[in-house]
Amino acid sequence: MAARLGPRRQHLPLLKRRGVLLLKLTAVTLAVLLFCEFLVYYLVIFRCNWPEVKPPTDSDGGQGTPEPVLRAMFLADTHLLGALRGHWLDKLRREWQMERAFQTALWLLQPEVAFILGDVFDEGKWSSPQAWADDVARFRRMFRHPPHVQLRAVAGNHDISFHYEMNTYKIKRFERVFNPERLFSWKGINFVMVNSMALEGDGCTICSGEEAELLEISHRLNCSRELLWWFRPRLVLSGHTHSACEVLHGASVLEVSVPSFSWRNRNNPSFIMGSLTPTEYALTKCYLPCEDTVLITYCVAVGTLVLLTLLHVGLLTSPLRFGWNLLRKFKTT
Repeated sequence: MAARLGPRRQHLPLLKRRGVLLLKLTAVTLAVLLFCEFLVYYLVIFRCNWPEVKPPTDSDGGQGTPEPVLRAMFLADTHLLGALRGHWLDKLRREWQMERAFQTALWLLQPEVAFILGDVFDEGKWSSPQAWADDVARFRRMFRHPPHVQLRAVAGNHDISFHYEMNTYKIKRFERVFNPERLFSWKGINFVMVNSMALEGDGCTICSGEEAELLEISHRLNCSRELLWWFRPRLVLSGHTHSACEVLHGASVLEVSVPSFSWRNRNNPSFIMGSLTPTEYALTKCYLPCEDTVLITYCVAVGTLVLLTLLHVGLLTSPLRFGWNLLRKFKTT
């Protein structure tokens, strides 16, 4: 009996060491996955704060009655990949990044409305009805939101094509998914949603219809009848460039181009946070995790796993053991 138990007892330390190694590898893997796929979004977006709006002044120059503030997120160029150009791994990685970023921002920042300023989809301009339905289903899963949060979107060239390729079918298909109203008002603030592809000014049927609709909105808002300054906007926000830039129109109308929200277009995606009142506004940029930070973290983790494995099988001497042996050798000499 003792002879039979001997080999088993000899294997127990080996099995124990293997179990400890497996536990270490599993712990490192789970910790890295938890950080890179969940925690990093909270750590980065937690640093973002809503900008403060300048308080109004009364007729005597003092501080007036505070106005209600609308908190709005502005993001752009999500470019959900389609069936033709979208590799499954690219879809998985980029769409998970945008989903986690959007859901984390909703939870931490508590916006009242979110705007997507064009190019919601990457292949909307040529996708089949089935491919379009699949893309819309994925979008609704990724950008789900509670009922008290409004989500509005305007069409981009990747959604309905540029002026020379767009048609009524593509526009109506987009508007069936997103609210087609051109005028959106909340807390005394008017947002005019513009299809810029239809502002070519060449008198095409779609262009004429868009201009007529915008003119009718300008009348409802009692705006000027001049061609370029129908609405006399305080602020213009747009997408398409994938980068943040500012252009001043005339002497007072600022246009802000909103950066892309996706890793596919930028290593450091971001979005704009806006605090708006009927008379004032304040904007700030909120950065999302950088893609290279996540990739470097994964590379370091892989190196750590390899190091632990080599130490376990004895192919790499432990630094502590090497130092101890060196110290003993120095003492004996």
